[in-house]
Amino acid sequence: MKFDRIALSATGCAAVLLLSACGGEEKGGSPAPAPSPAPTSASASSPATSGTVPVSNADATAPGTSLKVGERAVVPFKYGKDKAGTIAITVKAIELGPKEDLASYGEKAKGMTPVYIRMTVENVGGTDLTYSTVRMRAVGPDGKSTGVIITGETTACQSESAKKDFKTAGATYETCELQAIRDGGEVGGAEFNDGDGYKDDPIIWKK
Repeated sequence: MKFDRIALSATGCAAVLLLSACGGEEKGGSPAPAPSPAPTSASASSPATSGTVPVSNADATAPGTSLKVGERAVVPFKYGKDKAGTIAITVKAIELGPKEDLASYGEKAKGMTPVYIRMTVENVGGTDLTYSTVRMRAVGPDGKSTGVIITGETTACQSESAKKDFKTAGATYETCELQAIRDGGEVGGAEFNDGDGYKDDPIIWKK
């Protein structure tokens, strides 16, 4: 088991879906106009065969949206240099853990209480997002940063990445994001602030 693991930033470029169609041929020597193009049984790159589900910007959860724990947000998502798509995040729980869970962090975690953000991540667009990870941050009751930065995992909060089958619409995985607050402080919720529009105006799940 790894502790103190550093999370990777999600960057990259959007994928382009190309559609094609085949036309019919005009019969030689016939004075009649050419028949209408015959429909193809399926386009090789259409959503029906590729497993990709087009998602418009109108389907995405607006920046600045306030949600309750248990509610779902749909967001555009980029990871690395070559992976992009649309995911849905459902924050299932925001829990305080015992201080002893941070024992492996030593003096660095002195005066801190762990926060566990448990969530389900779903591949909505159907693009290849294998081995990607989603980052979340804890916020105080005022919706602002807790003032604590911590990365890694504990035995009670395992940070998972998408598996090799996370490339079809409807694929899901469960993960937990480790955060922390200073002793005596409060956690008010969790925020998603990755990607255009969300960095300055994140989606917040209130505890």
